[in-house]
Amino acid sequence: MKYLLILVLIISQIPESISQTLDSVFKHVKYRNIGPFRGGRSNMASGVVGDPLTYYMGTTGGGVWKTEDAGVQWDNISDGYFKTGSVGAVAVSESDPNIVYVGMGEHAPRGVMSSYGDGVYKSYDAGKTWKHMGLEKTMQISRIVIHPKNPDIVFVAAQGAIHGATTDRGIYKSIDGGATWKKTLYINDLTGCSELSMDMHNPRVLYAAMWHYLRLPWKVISGGPGSALYKSTDGGETWNKMEKGLPKEMGKMAIAVSRANPEKVYALIESDYEKDLGGLYASHDAGKSWSKVSGDHQLIQRSWYYIEVFPDPQDEHTVYVMSAPALRSIDGGKHGKQFLVRMVTTMIYGLIQIIQRIWSSRMMVELELLSIGVKHGLHKPTCPQHSFTGSVWTTIIHTGFMEASRITPQCVLKAWR
Repeated sequence: MKYLLILVLIISQIPESISQTLDSVFKHVKYRNIGPFRGGRSNMASGVVGDPLTYYMGTTGGGVWKTEDAGVQWDNISDGYFKTGSVGAVAVSESDPNIVYVGMGEHAPRGVMSSYGDGVYKSYDAGKTWKHMGLEKTMQISRIVIHPKNPDIVFVAAQGAIHGATTDRGIYKSIDGGATWKKTLYINDLTGCSELSMDMHNPRVLYAAMWHYLRLPWKVISGGPGSALYKSTDGGETWNKMEKGLPKEMGKMAIAVSRANPEKVYALIESDYEKDLGGLYASHDAGKSWSKVSGDHQLIQRSWYYIEVFPDPQDEHTVYVMSAPALRSIDGGKHGKQFLVRMVTTMIYGLIQIIQRIWSSRMMVELELLSIGVKHGLHKPTCPQHSFTGSVWTTIIHTGFMEASRITPQCVLKAWR
């Protein structure tokens, strides 16, 4: 009956004019809470290749949760295995969905934060059981990237301790499924890796954003001599700094290579506000040179907490930015004007994550699924959302962390942070 009513509603709104878009049909769709209702803030989530109903969510104080029915029911799967509860990264292998890596430690340096992580956990059975894989002293992990064909090759972006200097920062690589680790990029004891992106067409190519930072009781130090963008072309063994076209002063940054076009790389950069150098930068030659495409300040406000960028894996010109609002551009970020759409929910405040796990399902044709991590649980609409319109930047919701998937939205999930 429920589905019949939805069908009747949709049919009743079919436009007489073929020029009317689906946006007008679904613009009134609202979100409903699908839990978990006390999950706390969420930093990370991940989908599963070939299974559009299964998702993992990492919370900042409640461990890892899993749903196998697109959010109807959530179960905690880390209790009894994890020694700490703050999760910074979740990654599911594209080639073997039984392999799941979790990096511990929320990476946003909040002033009230007293939590930290104890390294990496791994599951060989899709989250039923977990094994600790070391890197205990990294404390805050911002990203885990798995080789698309070989789940034994994995990279960890270790942001490192928030409140003091440590050498346990940088990028770590394992070629034996996490049994052993090799630090392949280290700058100094105040510089960690805030973001890591792999070219899935050529996994030997990786891009990294290194962040010089420190959280003191009365202020955040964001930026310093260690902040820079790097590229590796040999599977993360060696790294080269990218400089042409980039500002000299750098704070927190995010970087992402387009899956639709590996020559296209986006970087979101916090820089000198007085010189107006911060904003969205793009490279059209795989990082050899860069140009600033937008200086809109809403892209980089409260950078130390938000600042995430994710290109659409099917369209190199569509890019999402997670700042205080979540933003979307369909012209490569050239315009920074806030436009048209704000997907309002009944929840307040938020740090979002729109998940980019490149899912491809043989049973489902071109499904795009956007997952958003926010506060007090996950949400999804009762029917498809196609309300992303406008030719420039579009506000989605108050947010901070985002990834976009390749399979097309039948529904939109979001978890409040």
